[in-house]
Amino acid sequence: MPVIEEVRLSGTFAALANLTRRAILARLAEGEANVNELAEPFDLTLPTISKHIKVLEGAGLVVRSHRAQYRPCTLEPSPLEEISSWAEQYRPVWEARVDRMNGYVTHLMKQRRTADNDD
Repeated sequence: MPVIEEVRLSGTFAALANLTRRAILARLAEGEANVNELAEPFDLTLPTISKHIKVLEGAGLVVRSHRAQYRPCTLEPSPLEEISSWAEQYRPVWEARVDRMNGYVTHLMKQRRTADNDD
């Protein structure tokens, strides 16, 4: 993966590392909202929410448009798609590990049944 993509991916993960920012993204997945609307469920000041939004904007996860006095925020899903693609490359590894673990558990259960029948 090129360095610029690695940096962008790291920025996305860093932005998603915060619970408040993930909650903001979940709200924006329902539709656009302004800062006041995004702040409603939190016991945080508007400047604090604005800082979280700026981090999300910096990671490319949120876009703020300008419509007169109204500045709605919208979710930009492409960085999430990049994370999904990045994680997808590891799917075969984890599926193989789960399959081996399931096989081992099945083997242990057969051994246990055999031992129980011998008693």
